[in-house]
Amino acid sequence: MASPGGDRAVALSLQLAQAHQRLRDQIAEVRAGLGHRRLSDDTLATHCLAFCDALTSHHRSEDEGMFSDLLRERPDLAPTIAKLIEDHELIAGILSSIRKLADKAVDSGNESAEAIGRELDGLAAIMESHFRYEERTISQAFSQ
Repeated sequence: MASPGGDRAVALSLQLAQAHQRLRDQIAEVRAGLGHRRLSDDTLATHCLAFCDALTSHHRSEDEGMFSDLLRERPDLAPTIAKLIEDHELIAGILSSIRKLADKAVDSGNESAEAIGRELDGLAAIMESHFRYEERTISQAFSQ
């Protein structure tokens, strides 16, 4: 039988992976939508902004919740947590750019769609790297 700490680690790792997969799915939907609809469609701009809000909320809850809890249990992970928070700040900057472009998209159409597409492509790559690192380090932290 697994130890309570092991059960917690498994549950946390699974929860984190599921949250990340939902965000991966959301960004994939937004990126696909850029290719199929004009961005002047309010629905697509709204969907893009909703994704930005979801990712921001996810990172805020990690920074203020999970990371704080983890640091109380494992202060030795401070450099790792600092790196993850730094990634969150980098991603927040990209999300800010995407929000500005989405706000302008209703009026400017395809030009904004292309710019948002480029930002989302870069964001998707950074997100994937960040998510994999975070999942691996959090899982390892609780399994030690």
